[in-house]
Amino acid sequence: MAKNLLIVESPAKAKTIEKYLGKDFTVKSSIGHIRDLPEKGLGVDIKNNFEPKYEVSTDKKKVVAELKKLAKAAEMVWLATDEDREGEAIAWHLFAELGLTEKKTKRVVYHEITKSAIEEAIKHPREINKDLVDAQQARRILDRLVGYELSPILWRKIKPSLSAGRVQSVAVRLIVEREREINAFASSFFFRVVGYFAAGGVSFKAELDKKFKSEEEANEFLTKLKTAEFSVKSQEKKPSKRTPSAPFTTSTLQQEASRKLGFSVLQTMRVAQGLYEKGDITYMRTDSVNLSEFAINAAKEEIDKSFGNKYSQTRHYKTKSASAQEAHEAIRPTSFANREIKSEESNEVRLYELIWKRAIASQMADAEIEKTVITISNNATAENFVATGEVIKFDGFLKVYIEEKDEDEEENDESGQLPMLKQNDKVDLSHIDAVQRFTQPPSRYTEASLVKKMEALGIGRPSTYAPTISTVQKRGYVLKEGREGTERKYTVLTLKGGEISSVTKTEITGAEKSKLFPTDVGMVVNDFLLSHFGEILDYHFTAHVEEEFDIIADGKLSWTKMLSTFYKPFHLTVEKTTAEKERASGERLLGQDPNGKNVFVKIGRYGPMVQIGDTESEEKPRFAKLRADQRMDTMTLPDAMDLFRLPRKVGLFEEKEIDVSIGRFGPYVRHDGKFYSLPKEDDPYTVNEARAIEVIKDKRQKEIEKNIQVFNHEPEIRVLKGRYGPYITMEKEIYKIPKDKDPVKLTLEECLAIIEADKASGKKKRRFFPKKKS
Repeated sequence: MAKNLLIVESPAKAKTIEKYLGKDFTVKSSIGHIRDLPEKGLGVDIKNNFEPKYEVSTDKKKVVAELKKLAKAAEMVWLATDEDREGEAIAWHLFAELGLTEKKTKRVVYHEITKSAIEEAIKHPREINKDLVDAQQARRILDRLVGYELSPILWRKIKPSLSAGRVQSVAVRLIVEREREINAFASSFFFRVVGYFAAGGVSFKAELDKKFKSEEEANEFLTKLKTAEFSVKSQEKKPSKRTPSAPFTTSTLQQEASRKLGFSVLQTMRVAQGLYEKGDITYMRTDSVNLSEFAINAAKEEIDKSFGNKYSQTRHYKTKSASAQEAHEAIRPTSFANREIKSEESNEVRLYELIWKRAIASQMADAEIEKTVITISNNATAENFVATGEVIKFDGFLKVYIEEKDEDEEENDESGQLPMLKQNDKVDLSHIDAVQRFTQPPSRYTEASLVKKMEALGIGRPSTYAPTISTVQKRGYVLKEGREGTERKYTVLTLKGGEISSVTKTEITGAEKSKLFPTDVGMVVNDFLLSHFGEILDYHFTAHVEEEFDIIADGKLSWTKMLSTFYKPFHLTVEKTTAEKERASGERLLGQDPNGKNVFVKIGRYGPMVQIGDTESEEKPRFAKLRADQRMDTMTLPDAMDLFRLPRKVGLFEEKEIDVSIGRFGPYVRHDGKFYSLPKEDDPYTVNEARAIEVIKDKRQKEIEKNIQVFNHEPEIRVLKGRYGPYITMEKEIYKIPKDKDPVKLTLEECLAIIEADKASGKKKRRFFPKKKS
């Protein structure tokens, strides 16, 4: 047994570090948190100063037992978990649960897994920082209090299985508000005029410095230009510079990996975690843009060697956020000499390349650009056409890296190559297009742009962005998906050869790819929480709470005092809201059916639905679930009435009727008292007799293939093929077949013997439920 036991969080990290420390160290992993608040119950003693009741996770008991044994045998235990608050808390939990003493325990931190960094960490151990631990505890307990007290209210007031969270609910609010902005947006059109000119053998385009509000105005303008002559009014050349962006923080890495690589926020963090644990990059959860002097010098050396010293420009970046920890570094390669890495994971190779380029570019010279602006006037109107272009005189950092832009960040419409012109030079007109364009609503959030917005508002921290965005999707409040656009007509007026022509063209508008959409349930939950718990969903309040966690981490605020200040008014609101009888369903009256009954769209126990008839009336209301492509906020009366075409009679099979409908578990075909699920590609509103019969026959064939043994005298006992192998079923109970028995050759007597032996063992049985769809 080695003298020293060093504990890290992940097995991959343990493997990397063990290579650097030699035979005197045993390196083991805790595999993340070893204990937490209990899964069931509050787990916090509110009356006893918010004392948490931590317990070791069931799946970690074996890990803890092994670590206890190793810690007892070691002369010194080194807690080498991550350097952030979560890592500090894990170290503190390990100290407590393993029964360690201060005398034989040392805490070490590092922000990269390299031999020099690990050896340096071992030389400079410290004690566990209880302030950081308290900040993590405050966050964990506050989030538990909010979730534990709000979620049951949602179950009672809206529907079962819902949840609320301090940060997740604010993220949903952002998405809901953006959706409503889009729905409320009234698009208007205008005509953008672009002239296509030529001079000195070079063709170029220039845009009119005015837009027209109507086709008549655009047509009138083009009419004036039928015989016009065009010349250069002015030409300006302006030197300009482009400066590189700072190295990556967690949020900027997530944004750029989304734009350039198409990664989700969670995927980016998983890949970055792998790179960190293999020693390829520095710690990937950081809000600092700072680089160490060592890194700056290493970057300069690589730039001088690969590109020449004229490309090198040392830069020191400072983080704007007051809460950023400048002792930490931005995300960078551990060695700038490694321009690429070898990995079986192509995503690791791609993300590493992105990180290397961004970090090296941050220490490179500005790009020197010459911007040219040519203004073209005419002798018929006072309006001018403006052509812009640029020439890169020195590429600087652009030799390595160009940052992508968000789709809602407009780029200048450069005209490409421009001819050499001077004032009063004549230019030839090829043609002029006046194109009808439409104002655009705000863009829906992508995962990356949502992170950018949350960071700007001060909501969350580097470690919380990915789990928050993942949680709101898992909870069913938000969908990430693409949607097809709609066809739109637009007009193009063209002046060419003194004649004006008009054509109508079509384009696809509103197409979306990997965007975040709120679900109906997400919108109803948001509205309910906003009306009753506005402070929890307030952006400034949420940011203020994050600031208080930072103050706790600095040792300037008691975590229990912070929780007490928050909890008292919050709990009073919970009690008041719980006492109210009214439910929240997002109910909206759509109109009346042909019999004069009210038609509503609302959230029911199993999700969005349409209701015909009032709940309070003597006659029982009728209900229908919304289709997958329908939304409560855009539902119309005709759409709602169409849903009541189910169940439909679609024909006969074996002299018995076939019905098609939608049940709790989705669309189905019903025949002879049996239910057959409709595949996703089938629409229950249009499926015909032939297709329904095909579905029935397919299901029957699968049932036959599933049967290994059927006993005529005992139809309740069957030997079936299962997902995990053959098994026996009797009276909906499942019985495991011994390995020495061949399922195909089993006799009825052998099956009964297996069943009896299993019953006698007292083992808990698994239940077998034939699938039903209504």
